Amino acid sequence: MGKPTGFIEFGRELPAKRSVEERRLDYKEIEPLGTEDSSKNQAARCMDCGIPFCHNGCPLGNIIPEFNDAVYEGNWEYAYQILSSTNNFPEFTGRICPAPCEASCVLGINKPPVAIEFIEKSIIETAYEKGLVQPRIPNVRTGKKVAVVGSGPAGMAAAAQLNYAGHTVTLFERADQIGGLLRYGIPDFKLEKYVIDRRIKVMEQEGVTFKTNTHIGVDVSADELLKEFDAIVLTIGSTEPRSIQIPGWLTYLGKGIYPAMEFLSQQNKRVAGIDRIADHRGDKYQNGEILATDKNVVVIGGGDTGSDCVGTSNRHKAKTVTQVEVMPAPKYDDKKQPFYTVRDESTPWPLWPLTKRTSTSHEEGCERFWSIAVQEFVGDGQKLTGLRIADITGERITDDGRKVSITENERVVPCDLALIAAGFLHPQQGLIEQFGLETDFRKNIKATESSYKTSLDKVFAAGDCRRGQSLVVWAISEGREAARKVDEFLMGESFLEAKEVGIFNPAFAQA
Repeated sequence: MGKPTGFIEFGRELPAKRSVEERRLDYKEIEPLGTEDSSKNQAARCMDCGIPFCHNGCPLGNIIPEFNDAVYEGNWEYAYQILSSTNNFPEFTGRICPAPCEASCVLGINKPPVAIEFIEKSIIETAYEKGLVQPRIPNVRTGKKVAVVGSGPAGMAAAAQLNYAGHTVTLFERADQIGGLLRYGIPDFKLEKYVIDRRIKVMEQEGVTFKTNTHIGVDVSADELLKEFDAIVLTIGSTEPRSIQIPGWLTYLGKGIYPAMEFLSQQNKRVAGIDRIADHRGDKYQNGEILATDKNVVVIGGGDTGSDCVGTSNRHKAKTVTQVEVMPAPKYDDKKQPFYTVRDESTPWPLWPLTKRTSTSHEEGCERFWSIAVQEFVGDGQKLTGLRIADITGERITDDGRKVSITENERVVPCDLALIAAGFLHPQQGLIEQFGLETDFRKNIKATESSYKTSLDKVFAAGDCRRGQSLVVWAISEGREAARKVDEFLMGESFLEAKEVGIFNPAFAQA
């Protein structure tokens, strides 16, 4: 604890976001870096709380009070050492993690919580600036070869950890660049892609081999992979989008109705200067070019992906942007009643609070509706023109025992572009079937949390393809955990510890 009275002296303050008028004109990150003094002041707010519940809130088990203390003391190198011992990619989580640690902060019981995510971002950016982020080269190589399939945060974390353990790691990605949803799902205004590129350069120097435009199961068969590698880690994500099977769906799919991720991926490629947008080889448009310019856009789905579609549509200069959500609006609004002042009774401290969240994209312009039943896609047969919706006022039980919604106020809203952001069902099944792996009732790869091992010997699974769609911080945690289990499988024991990995690991030395 750096300053016993810090939480009394300093309020929660974050760097001012760029203005709405300015940021709607580009795809640069919205939130600038803070100053060294602002980082120290925020770190000083960390209390001597006895039991740091923030540890419980963080899936990675980040050692938060200790790195806060180091920041307050101005010891950035030690702060970086502590942070990177549990988190491979603070530059990702410091930008796009929803920060469940802050929801568990003891100070947050009755005051604004410690700005942990901001401090984390400050640590890693300062570490890059000061040249503290150096390749971590293993002292020895084990002679074991490991393939990691899928280069999202789970795959990158698994590859980094297995490489630290001394194994020879090849990371396969079917797209043309590494990063998974970090690359082609998260908009640049939340995560500029140089952040991924600089981390990839470090991992390459450490010895990880990256192979892009390589679709495992198509370009390379499962059998070939099994023959060549001593262990395989599947981190292929949960990429099968949930559809909305209502009248008009099949008629206008590709003619005004598109999956949200296809819309977002296209824009990320435009920003990157990649002209041809589509399949994993990038050689043709999949469903034509999707633009929101001068269109009435309706985003179906109220989560983060839907919010990203709102922000991207505004930058396209859409005519109108509307977001609809089937669930009722949470009781409390984070802009009017922040979660640390009042919580829904179903999510008391230190649980993640149920609140109506207003994102930076919503601030840029969006009309939001809750408890909405989407009933029909309307058009002229060739082009989508509207969306028939109704308000959900309750539910009833049918004679056959099904729950159905009670609706009223049915109307048609203008809609030239419907973006489906209703979540993802499960991983794509082709590779899973080729390996012959068991799946659970949701069609996720069946692998226990205690072993991360699938039904096939030497094949492991981690991330969204195992646990279902989740957060970036959970993906990194899963990748690290799986790497430790693979290391144990290959060597009989492992120096990789789930909560204390990184620079304290004796398996590698600084380059």
